[in-house]
Parts: sequence; structure tokens; C-alpha cells
Amino acid sequence: MMASDSDACALRHEHLPLTIMALFFFLNCVCALRVGRQPLTMMAPENGAPAPCGADVGPSQSWRLGRGLSRSGREKRAVSPRTSGHVTGKMAAFPWHPRNRNYKAEFASCRLEAVPLEFGDYHPLKPITVTESKTRKGTRKGSTSSTSSSSSSSVVDPLSSVLDGTDPLSMFAATADPAATAAVTDGSRKKRDREDTSGVGPDFEPWASKRDEILVRHTTTEKLSINLFMGSERGRAGAVASAASEKVRTRLEELDDFEEGSQKELLNLTQQDYVNRIEELNQSLKDAWASDQKVKALKIVIQCSKLLSDTSVIQFYPSKFVLITDILDTFGKLVYERIFSMCVDHRSALPDHFSPENVNDTAKETCLNWFFKIASIRELIPRFYVEASILKCNKFLSKTGISECLPRLTCMVRGIGDPLVAVYARAYLCRVGMEVAPHLKESLNKNFFDFLLTFKQIHGDTVQNQLVVQGVELPSYLPLYSPAMDWIFQCVSYHAPETLLTEMMERCKKLGNNALLLNSVMSAFRAEFVATRSMDFIGMIKECDESGFPKHLLFRSLGLNLALADPPEGDRLAILSEAWKVITKLKNPQDYINCAEVWVEYTCKHFTKREINTVLADVIKHMTPDRAFEDSYPQLQSIIKKVIAHFHDFSVLFSVEKFLPFLDMFQKESVRVEVCKCIMDIFIKHQQEPTKDPVILNALLHVCKTMHDSVNALTLEDEKRMLACLINGFIKMVSFGRDFEQQLSFYVEARSLFCNLEPVLVQLIHSVNRLAMETRKVMKGSHSRKTAAFVRACVAYCFITIPSLGGIFTRLNLYLHSGQVALANQCLSQADAFFKAAISLVPEVPKMINVDGKMRPSESFLLEFLCNFFSTLLIVPDHPEHGVLFLVRELLNVIQDYTWEDNSDDKIRIYTCVLHLLSAMSQETYLYHVDKVDSNDSLYGGDSKFLAENNKLCETVMAQILEHLKTLAKDEALKRQSLLGLSFFNSILAHGDLRNNRLNQLSVNLWHLAQRHGCADTRTMVKTLEYIKKQSKQTDMGHLTELALRLPLQTRT
Repeated sequence: MMASDSDACALRHEHLPLTIMALFFFLNCVCALRVGRQPLTMMAPENGAPAPCGADVGPSQSWRLGRGLSRSGREKRAVSPRTSGHVTGKMAAFPWHPRNRNYKAEFASCRLEAVPLEFGDYHPLKPITVTESKTRKGTRKGSTSSTSSSSSSSVVDPLSSVLDGTDPLSMFAATADPAATAAVTDGSRKKRDREDTSGVGPDFEPWASKRDEILVRHTTTEKLSINLFMGSERGRAGAVASAASEKVRTRLEELDDFEEGSQKELLNLTQQDYVNRIEELNQSLKDAWASDQKVKALKIVIQCSKLLSDTSVIQFYPSKFVLITDILDTFGKLVYERIFSMCVDHRSALPDHFSPENVNDTAKETCLNWFFKIASIRELIPRFYVEASILKCNKFLSKTGISECLPRLTCMVRGIGDPLVAVYARAYLCRVGMEVAPHLKESLNKNFFDFLLTFKQIHGDTVQNQLVVQGVELPSYLPLYSPAMDWIFQCVSYHAPETLLTEMMERCKKLGNNALLLNSVMSAFRAEFVATRSMDFIGMIKECDESGFPKHLLFRSLGLNLALADPPEGDRLAILSEAWKVITKLKNPQDYINCAEVWVEYTCKHFTKREINTVLADVIKHMTPDRAFEDSYPQLQSIIKKVIAHFHDFSVLFSVEKFLPFLDMFQKESVRVEVCKCIMDIFIKHQQEPTKDPVILNALLHVCKTMHDSVNALTLEDEKRMLACLINGFIKMVSFGRDFEQQLSFYVEARSLFCNLEPVLVQLIHSVNRLAMETRKVMKGSHSRKTAAFVRACVAYCFITIPSLGGIFTRLNLYLHSGQVALANQCLSQADAFFKAAISLVPEVPKMINVDGKMRPSESFLLEFLCNFFSTLLIVPDHPEHGVLFLVRELLNVIQDYTWEDNSDDKIRIYTCVLHLLSAMSQETYLYHVDKVDSNDSLYGGDSKFLAENNKLCETVMAQILEHLKTLAKDEALKRQSLLGLSFFNSILAHGDLRNNRLNQLSVNLWHLAQRHGCADTRTMVKTLEYIKKQSKQTDMGHLTELALRLPLQTRT
């Protein structure tokens, strides 16, 4: 008889006589032996009726469900465990009896107790009010005592005491030295009460921000030279003077020797060689100072200062000034710190704002010595610059030292004949003055007015002859003054009253509206001052002579001010018209784009897309001939940034006719990608609502495609991550509302466009899964024929996209997530396919994976994934053709075959999770369900044969765990054995029925194992035992009382 015949007879056994049934059973046994199976046994059902043929109880036998157990379209559940396997083929030494759980009652018992909240005067953020009550003395007993109450509405901040200087270390020092107590207290009070009025505010643009711009703008291709004045080598480090007088004499001789020393000139230096040589001198200065060769350091500073008198390569002079003054700044800082350190003794240091009375005599003498050395320098320019560099050191000598020196140094500049050298000397003096005494405005103003008096020298014969010799035109010469003049004007106009600014404007007018002065005024004065007088400045610009300083540069300076401050509303259109008349007539593309870049922002701020379109069209007209745009990518890029920064409504932006043609001028790939990144960044930041506008979608798809196509094998991972983030931001902002089919079509198109960026594909999979769940939400879980087909299409999209991903755990998690979505939408076969794919992928998990650029072991990630997977498998119904718990069995076999690390216990932790899963599966009602999907609790209905099969699988898993615990009985593994034993004990406590004697005994053995070698944490064991005693007081948990008595606590001794 074939197996199919025996299955068929099971439906008719009730009608056969007992004799025929016995004969049938005998033939069945013979057939079973012939085909190699174990004979089927008779099993008495609980109701006393004879067992149906084909029923079995062994772990490797097959049996199927009785009547009335099929649900949800799966009418047959053949409980046929695998006869060949790794995990299921072993018998357990201990039987497993799961504990029956009442999840609702457990949840109710764990819920926090609700406490009524009384809304009174108390609030946790309200200042505490402290009321002190005092009882009068002498009141009679029994009489009502009168009280005096004092309340405080605020609490002393514990951190505020630190701010006044009374920190613990200061208090300790004061206690240790009573004589210093008064000084510390006085210093703390002054520090608390003083107001720092000497520094400039953050609204003052520092010199450091202008330095780099000067170095980039003022360059040269001509050969440069450096005059090095090399003194003798006497007095080098290591020469020890026998007396103090000899030391002083030696240093004076060194300085005299330097003045009379030989001269060495380095010729034919390129600009880079010159810069490198200056940097070497700066480093030599630091090295000489560090090796206590102060005279040598002074020599270096003097010879560098002399270079500022050389204007042989006049175009490079502003950059030379920046490089040399860096050395001067270094020298001034070193001298100041040297003298300041001499004021520090073992008891205290000088405060930041000290007075000359706090400085000791040694420091004052050293400071005077430095000023005397500098005063002995014969030449004017090095003497001026070196003294100006240590101007701050006058604070050590007298309170009025700086205020006395600044006017004297200002007068010294009058002795410099070259107007270019003189204006930069004034600029350096203003810079130092703003750093040490910004409140001394008189010297700043005097520098400015002295410059105006000598301004006519620029057009004198001496300067003109020098320009002829060097072959420099006046339009190229005048911009060399701009950095120094801009700085002087900025210092003078900082926090200056309106009257002073107006006076300065009037003085500039008297000089004939000189364009250079007017440009510096607009660059240095406050933007609000210039903006309110925009029409006045335009009138002055018109009257300027364009021969020396081009008018378009003046309009550019005006535009920079109008970008920061708004002009009067009635003048805005007239201002734009006057400026653009000049700008659009420019023939040189570079001059044109430099001005247009500035005025685009003004247009965007105050006008509509019509004016923006006109400006963009004019830019395209000027920059397209001869491909002039290729030399102006930075300016064009700046224009795009300014436009998109002001037009956040992309439907309006893309409706600007010339916007997309403007983007076409970016032919260089790297620049085009940067522009696309800027556009997407603004879109993501400012797009408030999802969009389905076809104009926006088509344009941004093109932008994203440009970014995607720039990715190649050499692209850095950070760059890929950034591009993917921008594209994902766009994908998230696309929504077609209830038109789900159109949404899916968009995702299909996006997948074809962005296939080289894995994070984008991951986002698309998540988006499609979310789309399927939105469909389920709209249909309230009951799909129609159309929506069911649509959901299956979404599931198919995910199933064919996931294999194209590279990350192993990315694929695993997406298989799991997509399977959950398919299950929620009643796509049972598709969900099984996802879960099977995930199971088949587990053996491919490598030992090490790359996490943020570092190789990490993968087992912890695999453990996390499998725990999540087990949680999902609880609600997955069995397939009618694959037997009981077929997914769990397949996963267990994969886990058994996987090669785990030798010293790893993750495999056993996974088995512990499997035990939790199987225990949950044995419950009459599961902890959670998926709506409209019948899980195994509904399909099997608590059938005893299903439960028996489940328990046998539990026993097999337990056997694996216990076998592993035996292998840890080694000295180096006892700690692991203790931890795993306690973990397994907790699992049995939570999920096992401890009324079973053998399971109860196993738990006791595990408790002893955890403590056997003193490796257990005593605190953990105590807490566990307390929990058991607490649980024993619950209903139906009285058997835990006896268990608690059998669980002793052992000390490490």
C-alpha cells in the first residue's frame, strides 16, 4: 500500500470494523518497513476514541492535522517535520514544558500606576521660595507664637560662584597664604566689576579676512629680489659672557656689526620663491627667539622691514606688505609675551587689564631696553615698523604710553616720500592702533586726513616717472592703493558718528570726486550709510573721471553695499536702471561678470522674476560669445546661488525662461555637479510641501541625473554619500497623493536613473514599501482586486531590486522589512519568498564587515538581525506544502551550518532566542497578530500534535545549549559559562513551566553552575532571587516559592 493510500484511508477509518482496521494497520507497518520508514503507531486520543491511522508522535515521523483546523485559505496543514536535518535530528535530554501566558494580565500588571496630578503653585521650573520662620523666645506654653518670615524669590545658582573667581583652587590658595587673601579678593572684585571697552566688536571685519584676498589678487610674473644684510657670526648661541657688562657689550657690538655688515642680494626670484624665502625668515625669527638669540631675531625683523621700502616690482607690493607684516606681528607678540612672563612670580600673574604699577622693575627695564634698541635703528622705515609692532609693550611703562606714541608715529609717516609706501605704513599703524587702543580715534582720523593732504602726490611727476620706468599704466597702479585705503577708511568709520562720515564725504568731493577715494569710501563706510545716499553716490560716480579708475568698479562697490542694506523704496528701480546702463555696455567679459554678479543679488531682493529673467538673459548674451563663460565659472556659480537663495518657490524659479539655459553654460562637469548640489540643497531645505508639479519634477530629475552620472570608480565614499542624501531628499518630497500608480511609476523611473547609488535604491525600496502600506491604510486592510494587484506589484518591485544591492546586511534587513509589508497586505506566498531569500542569504554573511571605514566582526549584527527575524516568524503562518514551522527549521539548519567564531557564544544566544520564539508559538493566543492574517495559533487551534512537535523542537534546541555549556568547562571559559548559564536560567524562568520536576531541576542546576566558580555577579544573583520571590506571590505562581528555597546564594570565597 502506498503512502497516499494510507492518507486516504484516514478519512474512512470510522466506518471500518475493528478487525479490518487491525489488518490495515499490519499492512501499513509492512509497507513502512519496506520503504524504510518507522511503522505508524496507534495513539489513543484524549476522548478515548481510536487514533486515526497516519498519526505519529516521533520527531522524525509525519502526521497531519485532524478536521476543522484549516483557516485563511490554507485548508491543509500536514505536520511533516524534516527527516534529514542538523538540529532536528537530535533528541533532547530534558523535556520542555512552556509556561501558559496571559499576556493581557501581564501587561496590566506591568502598567505604571496612574497618580492624580494636582496643579498648584508648584512648578519644577519655577524659582524656589524659601521661607524661614523664627519663634520668639519667652512665649508661654500653649500660647500662639508669633513668627517672622523672610522669603527669597530666587535661588543662588551654584555655578555663579565660579564666575566671581572664588573657585575651590583660589580659595585653597588663599587659605594656605593669608597674606594673599586680600589680593585675590580684590582681583576677583575688579574682574567682576570691570567693563571691557578696549576691544572691537564682532561687527568689525578683522585684518585676517582681508589678508588672503590681497595675496590672491596682487600677484606678479616678474622676477623679485631680496636684500639680505648678513652680520658676522659673533654672538651666536653658545658664547657665554663672563660678566653682565660683557654680555651687554657683546650684544651692542652685534647690533653695530649688523648695521655695518655685508650685503647679500638674492636676484631673479619667482613669486613663489620669494614667498618661501619670507616664510623661512619668519621661521628663523621663531627659532632664534627660542634659542635665546634676541639680537639675531631683531636683525631679521629689521632686514624684513627694509624690504617694504622697495617698490621695484610695484604690482606685488600689497602682497609683500602682507607677508612682511606677518613677521612683524610675530616679533611683536614674542616681545610682549617675553616681558609679560617676567611679571609672573610664584604667587600671582598679571591680570589681562593691568596697570604699570603691577609691573616689576625687571620687566620695565627689559621693555625700555627694547625701545632703546629700536630707537638706534638709523633708517626711518624699519624704525617705524619695528616700533609699531611692539606698540602694545608701552602698557608696561605708563598708562599714557600708547596715546603718546601713536601721534609721534603718525608724524613719522610724513617723512616717507613714496605715496604707496606711505599709505601702507599708515594702514599698518591703524591696524596696530585698532588692536591696542581702538578708542583713540584722534590718531586714526589724523592718519586719514594726512593721507588726503598727500593724495595729490599720486599724480605727481615722481610717481608718473616711476610708472613709465616699470611700464605700469595708471588704471593698474591706482587699485594697488585700495587695500590700504579700505583699511584706513574702515578703522576711521568704525562706530563713527554720521557727522564725521558726512565730513569725510565732503572732503572727498573737494578732491574732485576722485574715483579711488570714492571707491574706498563705499567699501569702508557702513552699508546703511551708503544705501540711504545711493542716488548721491550715483551722481558722484557719474562725475568721476574714468581714465584712472573705471566706473564699473565703483558701481560694483555700490552694489556690494546695496546687497547688505536696502535703499529707499522709491529709488530702487532708478538705481538698478542707472547701474545696469553702465554694466551692460562693458565689452570685457570679466569686467562685466564681476559687476553683474554683485547686482544680481540686489535684483533678486527687490524685484520679481521678470527682472531676474532680463538680467539672466543679458548675462547669457555677454558670456556665450567665444565661450567666455569657461573663464568665469566662480562668478556664474555665485549668480546661481544668489538666485536660488531668494527664490524658494521652485515652481516660480523654473518658470523663469532663462534659468535652465543659464544652467547649460556650466559645461565643466565638476562645476556643473557643484551647481546641481546647491540647487538640491536649497530645494530640500525650503520645500515645505511634497510636490507633483511636472515642471519641477522634470527639472530636478535632470539635476539629480547629472549628479548621479558624475559617480565613477574614483569617486570618494563621502561624495557618494552626499549625492545620495540629496537625491533621497528629492525622492521623499515627491508625492502624487492618491494616485498610487503614478507614484509607483515615478519610483520605477527613479530606479532606472539612479542605479549606481546604493543608498538611493534603498530609499526607493523603503518608499515603495511605504506606498504599499498607504494603500492598505486607504483600503482599511481589505484589498479589492485592483489594489491587491497593485500591492503585489510593489512587492515585486522590492523583490527584484534588493538583489542588486551590495551590502549583505542591507539586503537582509530589506528582505525582512519587505516580507513584513507583504505579510501585512495578505501576500502570503510573496512574504514566504522574502523570508526564504533572507534565510538563503545568511550563509553568505562574512566574518568581517566594513563599518564606517573600519573592519568589524559581523556576528553581533547577525545576532541583531536574527532576533528581529524570530519576532516576525511568530506571526508567519505555515505553508500547506512545507510542513510545520518550515521556516524556523530552515533557519535553524542554516544557523547550525554557519561557521561561528571559536570564542563566540552568539550561536547559543540565537538558540536562546529560538527557545523564546517556540515558547511563544505554543501559546493559545499569540502576543501580537497581523490584521486579516491568521497565524499558527488560529490555524492549529492549540492542537496537541502541533504542540508536541513544537516541544520536541524546543528540546533539541535545549540540547544544543546544554552541549555548548559543557564545552565551556575550562579555566579560560568559566566566566562565559557562568554568564550563559544564568542567561539560560532566566529564559527558563520566563518561558518554562517550572511545575515540571525535570525542568525545575534543570533550572536549579543552572543556578548552581552560574555560581560554581565564583564568576557570577553577586548583585545580579541577589536581584534575580528577589524577583523570583516577588513573582511567587502572583496568582498561579506559588510553585516559585519552593524554587526560591532551592536557590542558595554563594559568596566568592
